[in-house]
Amino acid sequence: MARALHRAFSAVVALLLLASGVPNAKPVPDLAARTLPGGSAVLPLELFHGNSTRRPISAVRRHLQGHPTANAHMRLYDDLLTNGYYTTKLWIGTPPQKFALIVDSGSTVTYVPCSTCERCGHHQDPRFQPDESSTYEPVKCNTACTCDKDKQQCTYERQYAEMSSSSGVLGKDVMSFGDESALRPQRAVFGCENVETGDLFSQHADGIMGLGRGPLSIMDQLVEKGVISDSFSLCYGGMDIGGGAMVLGGISPLPDMVFSRSDPVRSPYYNIELKELRVSGKSLGLNPKVFDSKHGTVLDSGTTYAYLPEEAFVALRDAITSKLHTLKQIRGPDPNYHDICFSGAGNDVSQLSKTFPEVEMVFGNGQKLQLSPENYLFRHSKVHGAYCLGIFQNGKDPTTLLGGIIVRNTLVTYDRQNQKIGFWKTNCSQLWEGLQSHGAPLPAPLPAPSVSDNHTSNGGLSPGPSPSGLQYYTLPGQFQVGRITFDMSLNVSYLDLVPHIKQLTELIGHELEVDVHQVHLVNFTSKGNTTWLKWGIFPEGSADIFSNTTALGIISRLEGHFRLPVNYGTYQLGDWKVEPPLRRTWLQQHLWAVILGISAVVLLGFATLLVWYFWRHKTGAMTPYRPLGAPVPEQELQPL
Repeated sequence: MARALHRAFSAVVALLLLASGVPNAKPVPDLAARTLPGGSAVLPLELFHGNSTRRPISAVRRHLQGHPTANAHMRLYDDLLTNGYYTTKLWIGTPPQKFALIVDSGSTVTYVPCSTCERCGHHQDPRFQPDESSTYEPVKCNTACTCDKDKQQCTYERQYAEMSSSSGVLGKDVMSFGDESALRPQRAVFGCENVETGDLFSQHADGIMGLGRGPLSIMDQLVEKGVISDSFSLCYGGMDIGGGAMVLGGISPLPDMVFSRSDPVRSPYYNIELKELRVSGKSLGLNPKVFDSKHGTVLDSGTTYAYLPEEAFVALRDAITSKLHTLKQIRGPDPNYHDICFSGAGNDVSQLSKTFPEVEMVFGNGQKLQLSPENYLFRHSKVHGAYCLGIFQNGKDPTTLLGGIIVRNTLVTYDRQNQKIGFWKTNCSQLWEGLQSHGAPLPAPLPAPSVSDNHTSNGGLSPGPSPSGLQYYTLPGQFQVGRITFDMSLNVSYLDLVPHIKQLTELIGHELEVDVHQVHLVNFTSKGNTTWLKWGIFPEGSADIFSNTTALGIISRLEGHFRLPVNYGTYQLGDWKVEPPLRRTWLQQHLWAVILGISAVVLLGFATLLVWYFWRHKTGAMTPYRPLGAPVPEQELQPL
């Protein structure tokens, strides 16, 4: 199994096409719903081997409409580090077809392999059969999406880190959340895959369930229909135990839940306001700004480990290491990585707090989240009783990224409606049973279950490079970016926009931090009071390609804080992608050399001609010498 079990902070290229509204659909009768505590809908999550490398596309926020009456409760299985990702069972179509989907708070689209897939891997379940579903409808081609070659159906295309990709068509059908869910089946838009590559091709799970912010997110669609409140919760099991639950929709208030503000404008990802880290009650003395650079502090269910800016990582590593006098530092399980590991702590997870220090995260409102050792350690896969730090330096990227390891045995509530994220310590492996007890409240916080010494774990895998920030859009070394294009729609006619094109070009250059001469309007279309523009960002000067760092910086700014002044009215950024440099002929590649050579030859010829001309003129003007009295040829007199 590959080392990188985290999601790359989504991907190199991501093209997500918006679809039209989804009409209401009748529920599927053979998946009966029953009432659960809190009126929630729950889906079971299952964990399978493989890597998860996804990235969010949009930060569009939808507001709650109507009065939701039910939530979806879903079970989680297995262990995050052992298997690489959690999945949930989701049923699509009439009659229902079952799929195991990776639960990802960083993705915004839900998709499954389609029966028409030309290149899809062998996954857990059969491919989706649109022809066998009486409620399936293709999303018809419209101005808000990219269409297939026949101009009949909307398409989507996603490319992720390491260039894995998924592409296909968009469809609408009934989605069912299981017979343990109080949420009735709902009609929603999803992707029907026709091609998948890379990790997506080889993974055991069928597809992705996107929980991020965006119009195609399953959360946004359910909230817009008014069937759930704008909130969801995840609860990952502890070290070696796994299990847990997910809730789509709100849950009953928990009086001792710790909250942090989550600003949807600050970042397209789910972020928190981390201000301070403490080890054994002592502050690391870091400037709070260290946790607020780039995308800030991001919480990501699809990432396995935690990644800190260099300054914070060094301080935390040194503070933890200084408390471990009784342990021996050893090499990590993989010689290719310099993991920080210690032996001699024993195999009982419940006893780790006697050896390893407690870490505290302090939020902007002063509330604190305590991290036990299982929230920052993973087992050494080759040495019994040894553990390694599951927190790593985030390269040169200043973003702080907190993956699933940080929230083991912690119920995490993404309260999008109130722009905050809550944390509540509990035993997530036993949470599902509490949710299934009719009328019973959520279970009280429980200690982490102990693990016997004879337990064997293959979860001691340490990560590859950091997935966040610029690393989030990791480009393979052999991939060269020749230009970056993106779409933009403005609610203004093109004739009204023409006088402002130069100013708009300058604004785009300023927002993307590139020279204005690198920004070009590639093409445009206009209809009524709406104009669609396609912009291209080209390398600086005479360069053919961007450096990976420059390209990733532009992508990051496109995904993050791109803003236009209010006088441009309503606008929306659409698809963006990176393109390789154009293949050029020998003459195109050496055009300047040829021009210079020809110019040199022309100048040399012209100079030679001038020299010859003046020499000839000079010699022709000289009168030859004749001795006195020498005969002279007679000259004919010219007529008057």
